[in-house]
Amino acid sequence: MAGKPPASDPIQDAPEVGEPEHSAVGLPAITHALRISQQQMGVRRTALTLLRVNQKNGFDCPGCAWPDGDKRHTAEFCENGAKAVAEEATLRRVTPDFFAEHAVADLAERSGYWLGQQGRLTHPMYLAEGATHYTPVSWQQAFDIIGEELTALASPDEAVFYTSGRTSNEAAFLYQLFAREYGTNNLPDCSNMCHESSGTALTETIGIGKGSVHLEDLYKADLIIVAGQNPGTNHPRMLTALEKAKAGGAKIISINPLPEAGLERFKNPQTPRGLAGGGTALTDLFLQVRLGGDQALFRALNRLLLASPADDALDEPFIREHTHGFEEFARAARESDDWDETLRATGLTREEIDSALGMVLASRRTIVCWAMGLTQHKHSVPTIQEVVNFLLLRGNIGRPGAGVCPVRGHSNVQGDRTMGIFERPAPAFLDALEKEFGFAPPREHGYDVVAAIRALRDGQAKVFVAMGGNFVAATPDTDVTEAAVRRARLTVHVSTKLNRSHVVTGARALILPTLGRTERDLQGSGEQFVTVEDSMGMVHASRGRLEPAGAQLLSEPAIVARLARRVLGQDSATPWEDFERDYATIRDRIGHVIPGFENFNARVADPSGFALPHAPRDDRRFPTATGKANFTAAPVEYPHLPDGRLLLQTLRSHDQYNTTIYGLDDRYRGIKNGRRVVLVNPDDADRLGLADGSYTDLVSEWMDGSERRAPGFRVVHYPTARGCAAAYYPETNVLIPLDHTADTSNTPAAKSVVIRLERPHQD
Repeated sequence: MAGKPPASDPIQDAPEVGEPEHSAVGLPAITHALRISQQQMGVRRTALTLLRVNQKNGFDCPGCAWPDGDKRHTAEFCENGAKAVAEEATLRRVTPDFFAEHAVADLAERSGYWLGQQGRLTHPMYLAEGATHYTPVSWQQAFDIIGEELTALASPDEAVFYTSGRTSNEAAFLYQLFAREYGTNNLPDCSNMCHESSGTALTETIGIGKGSVHLEDLYKADLIIVAGQNPGTNHPRMLTALEKAKAGGAKIISINPLPEAGLERFKNPQTPRGLAGGGTALTDLFLQVRLGGDQALFRALNRLLLASPADDALDEPFIREHTHGFEEFARAARESDDWDETLRATGLTREEIDSALGMVLASRRTIVCWAMGLTQHKHSVPTIQEVVNFLLLRGNIGRPGAGVCPVRGHSNVQGDRTMGIFERPAPAFLDALEKEFGFAPPREHGYDVVAAIRALRDGQAKVFVAMGGNFVAATPDTDVTEAAVRRARLTVHVSTKLNRSHVVTGARALILPTLGRTERDLQGSGEQFVTVEDSMGMVHASRGRLEPAGAQLLSEPAIVARLARRVLGQDSATPWEDFERDYATIRDRIGHVIPGFENFNARVADPSGFALPHAPRDDRRFPTATGKANFTAAPVEYPHLPDGRLLLQTLRSHDQYNTTIYGLDDRYRGIKNGRRVVLVNPDDADRLGLADGSYTDLVSEWMDGSERRAPGFRVVHYPTARGCAAAYYPETNVLIPLDHTADTSNTPAAKSVVIRLERPHQD
């Protein structure tokens, strides 16, 4: 039998701390994954469900977007993937009786962990204005409430339609189609908070805001650089690919302020050596960069490449034939020849940088992978552009075994953007929508996440609809965001499980329960499947097999189609009923609108899926304004740290995926049974008088003189880069002002927060 959810909220501010680990996965990962799975699903359901994860006839893991190889293992899932599946396929249920027992005010006092552990939502629930409890409503009543609010707005731009990255291609396409036919481009999504900086930088430099490699390229690479990324926790199946690359002769450089166990040594649970032996050492060179110093590091490598006497240091034919702006970039790089500044910005030694240069020069095929450690700084866009400069110098884009590899987080966050979930749509996309569906979509840009919060705060947005996700917990400036959301006339969340966003509501609120990836989706034309796009541009089908968690659940496409019919009525010529009845009709229309999806239904019938076109990768064609790959020459930036302060990055624990908390442990970092910890270098701690095990408040400081406080964190002496600290989100989101965002991309800059550590305030 599956275990019951916790009746009381566990204490999260008294963690136990041990030594961090220096290897990842292995037998402990299997044990931990199975224990959590059995607690949520029971023994039989665990076996039946996990064996279908990421299989060609199964369902796509609702966790990360790491791609699947053509040849699959029987157990094609990682520890955190098993946790994600267990959370969705749990036998625990949140019924109307639960909401009758718990007032919203009571639920608002509970932790996100406790809320998520209660189980699957089963009925549409409504919080009336002034009410203390959610009560059940019919689906038609729910759609009527939304319809009343949307049709009463003075402008469609007073509504915001948010999307989480787990939404399928079919649901995402319908969602943006409905929003635009309704009349707004207010389509913020979780990309705004994670890889928006990547998309912005890559679109300007290579013409497409996606990575340029496939999984097989990793196995052909001579050098793989993993920067600002923790695959052991966030993309554990990537470790298998890195191990295979190492077996093929690749070298790996890890760039990170924190040593990460998975990048030190990988114990592959699919092999005897991984289970019983020492596993595989992955990193050949660890560069413990100071937070925000990555741009300075890549600029230094580029400067050294430009000055290298080696005949093949630069790929001059590629630069001449396929790039633009080289001379301006080279001049800026040579003029930034201040090694004292470089070493101060990076926290590295000249010898370490020279070692990296030697590995770069020895490689003919180089891939750079990155994640949030590069994308969530004030200067993230120029940092990623400097990575592109680095690859262009040696012709490492459009060559097998080489390229850019931004590793996306949520399982279909890249696909949602491909489907049109974007507040700044391209004119060509809107033209195609207009031609296909016969209405004139709005052309004005809409709100991204940060702008949406401002609009809610200022009363310019009055209805907030979320397709999945946990908006309140995922966004920065927690107090400001929660106050902004509470100003809305109506908040609506399409969800599988309870979370913080359901208890921080507008004047009225709806919770609409939906099917998960693991569940069978039966519509009028029969059993349906959906599709997703992985982090490397491969599209494949996902088919749930479990019985739905409740008879009242609707699929996401069905929810959007019925809402559209209620709101748009007879004025819409879009065949919403057909879309709900048969998802193949949605895919047919996607194929007419979005390049690369022609003959969608026929191509996705291939169990391996199909690859979307990528001009830089496929034929070294760069669809930029210049028609070539663009070198850039931005000045080098890095965070400057006042005396007595530290630079904080927010991050996940190992028992966490985005805002979903699976448990209270961070096994690889030696943290158990708690989340309110701050990791501080022992030298910094001694300098600041912070004993290991003492408690402190985190106080962020800002140029306008304002401060924000997160109280009661246990100090953990930890081998971080000097001057840097780390703590988990969403607990530290309160420290990040709404306006502290990356230039150009507007992504919250959660990886570079200046803090001081104070003795806790006494009541």
